[in-house]
Amino acid sequence: VPADVGNPQAVEALFATVKDSFGRLDLLFNNAGMGAPAIPMEELSYEQWKAVVDVNLTGSFLCAQQAIKLMKAQTPKGGRIINNGSISAHTPRPFSAPYTATKHAVSGLTRTAALELGAHGIRVNNVIPGPTRTKMTERAGWSDEDYERAYASTPIGRMAQPEEIAQSALYLASDASTFTTGSAMLVDGGVSIHR
Repeated sequence: VPADVGNPQAVEALFATVKDSFGRLDLLFNNAGMGAPAIPMEELSYEQWKAVVDVNLTGSFLCAQQAIKLMKAQTPKGGRIINNGSISAHTPRPFSAPYTATKHAVSGLTRTAALELGAHGIRVNNVIPGPTRTKMTERAGWSDEDYERAYASTPIGRMAQPEEIAQSALYLASDASTFTTGSAMLVDGGVSIHR
């Protein structure tokens, strides 16, 4: 069901559809995300800033809020919330202020929610991908030089494939991670130790 995750009414309608269609919710993966043009912070417009905040942060909050309501009310109660973060929250890049700021905030949202929700059987974790070749990087118009810099930033010498990030999310969604909450799972190819 397509929805504008930055719009409270659209998110409420989305989760009403989930409840009506499935009767319960066991997993939320907050994966909607976007960046802004790679320009100096003083050149960013308020609209560019707000668009990133609305999708990356407000969207994660609104979707988690609605998921929590369902997860607390269902029988048996509980579930899993996985937020998609970014290595930019740990090792930021120049000209990425809105993206980096929102990914920092998503980490804080994850940890706070984990503290509040553990007693309700709801685990909340954060996947922290490193450089990953996705449609978002393609839409951003990355040049061959951009990709080469990304490759060089990892000890592994390449970017992640989306499937590699998905495997980490699958672990956090599975019963193999029943004692994991409030964590930030780095899937960064070593970027965090390399820079």
